[in-house]
Amino acid sequence: MSEAPPFWFDHPGILAWALAPFGAVYGRITARRMKAESKFVPDLPVFCIGNLIVGGAGKTPTAIAVSQIARSAGLNPGFLSRGYGGSIHGAARVDPEKHNARDVGDEALLLCRHAPVVVSADRVVGAKLLQEADIDLIIMDDGFQNPGLRKDYSLVVIDTRRGVGNGFCMPAGPVRADLRTQMSAASAILLIGQEQGSARIVRMAAKMAKPILTARTAVSNPKRWQDIKVLAYAGIADPEKFYASLESVGAEPVVRRSFPDHHPLSDDECAELLGSAKSEGLTLVTTEKDAARLKGTGARQDELLAASRLLKVKLVFENPKMVEMTLRDTVRLAREYRLSSATR
Repeated sequence: MSEAPPFWFDHPGILAWALAPFGAVYGRITARRMKAESKFVPDLPVFCIGNLIVGGAGKTPTAIAVSQIARSAGLNPGFLSRGYGGSIHGAARVDPEKHNARDVGDEALLLCRHAPVVVSADRVVGAKLLQEADIDLIIMDDGFQNPGLRKDYSLVVIDTRRGVGNGFCMPAGPVRADLRTQMSAASAILLIGQEQGSARIVRMAAKMAKPILTARTAVSNPKRWQDIKVLAYAGIADPEKFYASLESVGAEPVVRRSFPDHHPLSDDECAELLGSAKSEGLTLVTTEKDAARLKGTGARQDELLAASRLLKVKLVFENPKMVEMTLRDTVRLAREYRLSSATR
């Protein structure tokens, strides 16, 4: 599902309760799958970054921030991604000179700016290919609920504004499996932001003695956005977060155009955005993820990209030293596990 229904993030109403039995079945099936024994233990440690719900919580910015801390700790990370929205079959090493978002998805193009990336719907096949790169740590972007690989550490990302929505499993709500099963599989929780939507998860994490990390998002060069009237467009899971970020640095989103998550803009949609911005005297602005999806996919798309400013946002951990210690411990414990398994 590329766009989350609004009722998923409201107080449970008639529609949510009507779909709840189907959600309960879906949640049980996913939970049973999560409890299955892993099919493959890679030679390298696997640091998984996932979330509890469908849609964006900040996994990709988190993966990038974790990779940067890993490098500062002397590690050579690589990313394993599903390549959502891409058309390549099988596993492939991402080459930004050769691939565009239609090939490998927009997230993989963002990740490959920071470390080697392999995209594969089959995580086992992807991990085997990624191990051929010059890396010593696999950072798995999504795949928390997928039992294919043994995960040495699972960091679950929570957007404190959206939380887990109405708390129901799909299709009644955004949750992928019952929360207790998912929380049991998590090594730690990462809260992004300071809003109250995550209160339920914080209470559950405390009861289950799960470590809680915190982070925030920061806009690069915030002063450049002061008092600029913009036409803001985005095809991401939570475009309201994008608009709020613009307002937080003094920009005025006069026109807001939201598209489904991972939506490839057509020629007509590009022309409409360009025309609207010109006729109303507005500055076009979009996200880095949308820019990655536009680049190299057509003449109109390249024209729109050239006319647009990018709002660059990064994730900042409140305690990066704790993340570094966690990475070091993960690598050490993973090696010990593999050595002990080899001697059995």
